[in-house]
Amino acid sequence: MRFRSDSAKDREVKRKHGISLKEAQQIFDQVHLVDRKNDDPEQFRAIGWSGGQLCSVIFEIRRDREDEFHHLIAAWKASK
Repeated sequence: MRFRSDSAKDREVKRKHGISLKEAQQIFDQVHLVDRKNDDPEQFRAIGWSGGQLCSVIFEIRRDREDEFHHLIAAWKASK
């Protein structure tokens, strides 16, 4: 599975929510829940574990010349 994200957005998400988009990629390495968040553009939410913390990540599935990839948009640590 391939991932992409904007580096400036990655730093902003880390500063704002305490988890980077790069760290949030760990969610996809294990059992996780995915549901559809939005239809235009089509976005999904994954909930799973990253660094021992339950987290959510918003992503889009995009395509390029190589194949599909997950474009990560936002991530945050789950709250109570």
